[in-house]
Amino acid sequence: MSPAEEEKSLPLPERWPRASKFALSACAAAVAELVTFPLDLTKTRLQVQGEAAVHRNGAAATGQAVAYRGMLRTAAGIVQEEGVRKLWQGATPAVYRHIVYSGVRMVVYEHLRDSVLGRSEDESFPFWKAVVGGMSAGAIGQFFASPTDLVKVQMQMEGKRKLEGKPLRFRGVHHAFMKILSEGGIRGLWAGWVPNVQRAALVNMGDLTTYDSVKHFLLLNTPLVDNSVTHSLASCCSGLVAAVLGTPADVVKTRIMNQPRDKQGRGLLYKSSTDCLIQTVQGEGFLSLYKGFIPTWMRMAPWSLVFWLTYEQIRRICGVSSF
Repeated sequence: MSPAEEEKSLPLPERWPRASKFALSACAAAVAELVTFPLDLTKTRLQVQGEAAVHRNGAAATGQAVAYRGMLRTAAGIVQEEGVRKLWQGATPAVYRHIVYSGVRMVVYEHLRDSVLGRSEDESFPFWKAVVGGMSAGAIGQFFASPTDLVKVQMQMEGKRKLEGKPLRFRGVHHAFMKILSEGGIRGLWAGWVPNVQRAALVNMGDLTTYDSVKHFLLLNTPLVDNSVTHSLASCCSGLVAAVLGTPADVVKTRIMNQPRDKQGRGLLYKSSTDCLIQTVQGEGFLSLYKGFIPTWMRMAPWSLVFWLTYEQIRRICGVSSF
């Protein structure tokens, strides 16, 4: 049999390993995103509540009161005021985002771990290398996925705009992309990409680094084997650490992406992510950086659990080695 024929006889994961891993991680991420999306919507609404910059720029003059709510009241309010289906408003661009984001970050991380940074002789991956790999993979994945994240955040706020009597900005995902592109150009699609990438680097330092480190620590130092129990324990740890590290950057990212813009695509409330951070802390206090932390954590925990269990099982079924 010739080399070409031998290559054709190999299963797809062996012929195109990176493309296969991209597809598998994208499928797992899409499942996890749809299951936990209502918590993401609740988190986004909480993060823009009581925004000091909005108050200073005319909200007080119009007499609009800020309806401070907790996670449960916010979710219940969305259902009562907008309908159950609105809990999934913005889910389509969110799924698009995770197809790009999760696919890229997983492929990049494994490439860094297995080829660039390298494992130790005992097949363990040193913690500092896991940190570098996780942050790099998250940043690269999020940069490519930033336009879909921008559309997701803005579409999540459409229901609130309708209740406030403001005109809706978008008719759908395609219209949102085209409108943002026409108003701000290509750069407009990457509005808020800096805090977005910063957040993704921190989240993946918590998610990828923690999952990989905890999983292999358990396999090397406990009687546990490479199964769903080990995957569940590692994913629970990764979800908590990711939420703690990523929430402040997530608040900044959400506010920058949701702010109104002029005809040149420049933000009217914040000049940069640093300016947003300073205004938020000065106007609302340090703890405002953790607005939406509970739904963020409550979303990240099941998201990590669903994603990692699904991803590991899909890899096993398709004949790809465990992560």
